[in-house]
Amino acid sequence: MNELIKTTQNNDGDVIVSGRELHEFLEVATEYKKWFSRMTAYGFDENTDFVRVTQKSPTLGGLQNITDHHLKLDMAKEISMIQRTSRGKQARQYFLKIEKFWNSPEMIMKRALEFADKRIIELETTIEDQKPKVFLAEAIQISKNAILVKELATLLKQKGVDIGQNRLFAWMRENGYLCSKGSYYNKPTQRAMDMELFEVKTHIHTSDNGDTKTKYTPKVTGKGQSYFINKLLKEWGVLV
Repeated sequence: MNELIKTTQNNDGDVIVSGRELHEFLEVATEYKKWFSRMTAYGFDENTDFVRVTQKSPTLGGLQNITDHHLKLDMAKEISMIQRTSRGKQARQYFLKIEKFWNSPEMIMKRALEFADKRIIELETTIEDQKPKVFLAEAIQISKNAILVKELATLLKQKGVDIGQNRLFAWMRENGYLCSKGSYYNKPTQRAMDMELFEVKTHIHTSDNGDTKTKYTPKVTGKGQSYFINKLLKEWGVLV
């Protein structure tokens, strides 16, 4: 999609638009400060529909602090409609396309994965309370990044738990860490996600006849690696 007006994403996952850039695109003759104050009178609330930001901007007198506003997509869309100009209509139609694209299943999935990727679990170890983790820190390289189940099986094999990838998947399903039936096969259960044992990668597979199916690839977090290794070492009698 051609970018008519720049949009970005805030920390909450909302699409936002610069008030000053929208003001410039709409070719409003009124200065930005007065125009924006008039727009907020239509019922928009600060910290709900928009946030005030200050940024450095070059002027004839050098760099100066300039006030801008980050508008949520709904507000930008309504402001565009209020203008009752061809540029306003053009901006509103553009924002409607952005909204449709943003809410497509593919984009919803993409945002969910990006959010999951940001979750980095730091392992905290203490000698008294987490002795198994101290043992593992000495014996096994625990990754802070999420790893595939087959990589976890390799770590286990290094410590004498020769369970293999397929048997490890089966064990996780049998013990309620992964779903075992239907379209959610091998997707981490809600219990496992609440325990922060997994991240999940989702992708859509299209068959030759055009049918689409969502597939889930579980990845074991750093916290999950420590949890499963300790648990299986105990079950196999390696760690007492």
